[in-house]
Amino acid sequence: MSLRSDLESGKFVITAEIGPGKGTDVTEIAEVAELLRGRVTAANVTDQQSSVMRLGSLATCHLLVDHHLEPVLQMTCRDRNRIALQSDLLSAWVLGVHNVLALTGDLPHLGDHKDAIGVYDLDSVQLLSVISRLNEGYDMMGNELQGKPDFFAGAVVNPGADTEASFDLQLFKMEKKIKAGAKFFQTQAVYEPDKFARFMKRVEGFGVPVLAGVIPLKSVGMARYMNKNVSGVFVPEETIQRLAAAEDKTRAGIDLCAELIRDLKDLCQGVHIMPIGWEKRVPEILDKAGL
Repeated sequence: MSLRSDLESGKFVITAEIGPGKGTDVTEIAEVAELLRGRVTAANVTDQQSSVMRLGSLATCHLLVDHHLEPVLQMTCRDRNRIALQSDLLSAWVLGVHNVLALTGDLPHLGDHKDAIGVYDLDSVQLLSVISRLNEGYDMMGNELQGKPDFFAGAVVNPGADTEASFDLQLFKMEKKIKAGAKFFQTQAVYEPDKFARFMKRVEGFGVPVLAGVIPLKSVGMARYMNKNVSGVFVPEETIQRLAAAEDKTRAGIDLCAELIRDLKDLCQGVHIMPIGWEKRVPEILDKAGL
């Protein structure tokens, strides 16, 4: 089975995120791959997440292939022009990477190379169109390829928009991404199942699988930071207080994440766990969630 076949057959899917390290030591990637294999359908590899320079997503995805863990190549438009994007996509296919998540990418000044210049030659919708065109056997200029890929392309959506106007904008962008070729969606972090249920009701006619994003909370400070700085993400005060009252914050974070997954399970087609440094705790979270 694969991410594509599982989603197309209606099977509940679990994916997790892996952040490459800042250097050439890939020991931890191998360890995480061994822990996740058999527990998740696929693993997303972040592409210079938060504009911080790290080992590349493509190389890391290839390592996951070697460890028999299906990768999802996250590809941002921030750092490459259209020539490089297309070339890297063809390279990915040749290296056995068959899933792509198209992202526009965070602004460079948010990362550790604040003087870097963002490229943004394309945006995520345009990148999805490029992927669709490559799948048909042609580059952006209409030149025929000598051998074509067959990528399973996905995109992201934020279901937690805090105004009706921003909520409608998310739906509009989601429809554009579907028309451009998105076959599945992974969401921004969800902490409010009731609000997420409303979102899923609005998009059920789109006919595209949605994987709810979940981020385990490590501390009260982390929860407060997301509420203040991450658009469309809101950790309820009740959840924060439960974490604050817990003697063992790590255990509480795992339990809260597992509880959230159980609440979301019947609302969507899967969950996408973004552990942010807790990759090795994903099996424990799944065990607690009964998955």
